[in-house]
Amino acid sequence: MLSTMVRLWRIIRPIRLRLLGGLLSALIASIVALMIPQVLEAMINRLQTEATTAVVLTAGAVVLGLGLVEAGLIWARRLFAVIPATQSEKQMRVRFYAKVQSLPVVFHDQWGSGQLLSRSMSDINQIRRWVAFGMIMTVTSAVTIVVGIALLFRSSTLLALVFLAAAIPVGLIAYLFNTRYHALARRSQDQNGDLATTIEQSVQGIRVLKAFGRGSTALDEFTVQADELRHTEVAKATSMARFDMAMFMLPELALGVALLLGLHQTAAGAMNVGQLASYFATATLVVGPTRMLGMLLGQAVNTTAALERHFEVMDTEDTIVSPADPAPVRLDAARGELLLDDVHFRYADAPARKVDGRANPDVIDGATLHVRAGETMALVGVTGCGKSTLLQLIPRLYDVTGGSISIDGTDVRDMSLTDLRTLTAIAFEDATLFSDSVRSNVLIGVDPSLPEERREAILREALATADAGFVEDLPEGVDSRIGEEGLSLSGGQRQRLALARAIAAHPAVLLLDDPLSALDTRTEERVTGRLREVLAGTTTLIVAHRTSTVALADRVALMDAGRIAAVGTHAELMASSELYRDVITTRRQEDAANRDIETLTGELELRAIREADGGAR
Repeated sequence: MLSTMVRLWRIIRPIRLRLLGGLLSALIASIVALMIPQVLEAMINRLQTEATTAVVLTAGAVVLGLGLVEAGLIWARRLFAVIPATQSEKQMRVRFYAKVQSLPVVFHDQWGSGQLLSRSMSDINQIRRWVAFGMIMTVTSAVTIVVGIALLFRSSTLLALVFLAAAIPVGLIAYLFNTRYHALARRSQDQNGDLATTIEQSVQGIRVLKAFGRGSTALDEFTVQADELRHTEVAKATSMARFDMAMFMLPELALGVALLLGLHQTAAGAMNVGQLASYFATATLVVGPTRMLGMLLGQAVNTTAALERHFEVMDTEDTIVSPADPAPVRLDAARGELLLDDVHFRYADAPARKVDGRANPDVIDGATLHVRAGETMALVGVTGCGKSTLLQLIPRLYDVTGGSISIDGTDVRDMSLTDLRTLTAIAFEDATLFSDSVRSNVLIGVDPSLPEERREAILREALATADAGFVEDLPEGVDSRIGEEGLSLSGGQRQRLALARAIAAHPAVLLLDDPLSALDTRTEERVTGRLREVLAGTTTLIVAHRTSTVALADRVALMDAGRIAAVGTHAELMASSELYRDVITTRRQEDAANRDIETLTGELELRAIREADGGAR
């Protein structure tokens, strides 16, 4: 816990002076508050010998003045602490987002989005509350208790010892509470993250849940998770209640014993009435911070858990980074010649290459391929042979575990990531769009410093090439927001916008992962015809699942079990490769089935129109 708080202290270095000002304001305010019982003691003792209005008014004026000073200092404490703490919160959140953005795809494969969301929002918010309030008030409460007990000894040593005796079991209870509550706080925050992930996945997959009638099943699973979180929160509340009970009970017992002893001491003349009144007024002020320590300790434990979760992400090593001395790349003169030399790739959590004597090959197991500058190469193979994974190795979404990939003779690992991802653009089969305008989605890879006229021309060209004219029918055209993940659009519309986005980037190497799979035959024919024109002069590697997509290519690479089994023109491979003939035959049968479905759908629609017309007549 201490080491975690030390790391937090380093993070808030820029606002330390402001926090110190807040701490000093709070400390002086607490000391001022403790002075009020001393004024009451002097007033009571003086009234016993000089009961005048002047004495009362003077004491009242002093108490009022001390109260105003205390209020002003409390205001100053908030002014000093709250504003810089929110600035620190913003910076932590921005750094967290930047870290998440920079981490490799393999990190995001392993982490639920809800976990990252809860860490970036609720955890950092918890840290800010501790910085702005908890940290200052913990020190202030501790100083108040120490100074207050010293003043209690001034009033009566015996009664002060009675009050101090309650501090020993309080310390032991606090230690036991801290140990148990920390585990519960961490479990609660993790369960909150899991619950957020479940909600997000359910919202994103609402169409699937409704289509398959699995809403009740999802609700049952969510209910189990919510119940687990409830049990954890109840355990936290129970632990805190027991701790609060002890923190309230022990000081009250001490005050009760002190009252009996104090009355006896006063009656015996061992202390005067003013001292007794001052003791109980001071003790009342000390009891408040003593009780607050329980809440502050719970907040400290919650903050420690939040910091641990925060650092868990921030300490993750970024394995895909730009080299310290990147190779120079002339983006304006890039030809786009692509060479894959004995490329291997294996997921970090994959089993060893041999398990119980059985081979467990790499996902990409020695792929070698040369795509000439300006050439369109189709990549075909059976499902699961590694085509999509191979594409993602080129822009370093994943890093090769063996071999090399180069563009224009330069290893991609020697380039800066900015240069590499300017040279390349990729369109995934599962199109991901952002909850933003069509314009912003398509131009995401275009230099924002270009003149607006040029950006508009690029936008229109890309939309036309991808046959995405449907955007003009949206309420605000290209400025229409398309909803979360573009789910307000059809699969084919999302795929065409993703294709337009890749085309608009004008890369030297264009990577297309079966970008036309969701399109009907007629739309595909239109897009294919336009792509032939646009791809002229652009090095393109395209994963093809349809024979019509293969027709776009100058050459075809056949992939099998993570390797490039053969390369040649469509005619050459049809003549020389039995595996290629099997793959293409299967694709043709699937294409024919799709066309039959589309034809039947068209006939049914035409029949429905005719029947409607006949009924109208």
